[in-house]
Amino acid sequence: MIHNAKSLSPDQKAAIEALLGRRVLEDESISVRAIEVPALSDQQRRETLEGLRKHFAELDTRRKHGSAQEANEVLTEAMRSTRPGFRPHR
Repeated sequence: MIHNAKSLSPDQKAAIEALLGRRVLEDESISVRAIEVPALSDQQRRETLEGLRKHFAELDTRRKHGSAQEANEVLTEAMRSTRPGFRPHR
């Protein structure tokens, strides 16, 4: 079900803003959906984890090396693009 932000009660709006980590604008539409996470066996979890490790190891071999400062700048910019009020801790 989709709700218009302007039709939400103050408590509903506050709860959604807390979940999103940002202010909800009046012209936005809100959709909340609960999903059931499929149960994975320990073996499936291990296989998935190993597959992810291999995937990221391969990506890591192809990446360009940069300084720690460059990495921090990239991460800071990514955080600012999703959290406009973000300020890095120094």
